[in-house]
Amino acid sequence: QVQLVESGGGLVHTGESLRLSCVSSSTILNFQSMGWFRQAPGKQRELVATLYRSGNTDYADSVKGRSTISRDNAKNTVYLQMSGLKPEDTAMYYCNARQSNWPRPNDYWGQGTQVTVSS
Repeated sequence: QVQLVESGGGLVHTGESLRLSCVSSSTILNFQSMGWFRQAPGKQRELVATLYRSGNTDYADSVKGRSTISRDNAKNTVYLQMSGLKPEDTAMYYCNARQSNWPRPNDYWGQGTQVTVSS
């Protein structure tokens, strides 16, 4: 069973930066993609950033230019570097790993790490 453990969240002020980490119990290159999602109270979970096995990345428009997703294959760790944080970035951030499977991929989730941005 795949385990994902996030860390790095916290309370910051507007404009500050954070780096979130997600450590996988399995080799991250086994996954077709890894990503970060977030969910604010009363809102649906939304995709923040995706890093594909190929190295390609996708970002939500709301974080594009302020966030970078990266990985350290040797450490089986994926990072989300966020800068210029805004109060609307406040949410629980979840790490996701997607594994190819038939008829649908397997999705694995971490327990989440809270990011709170004060104005």
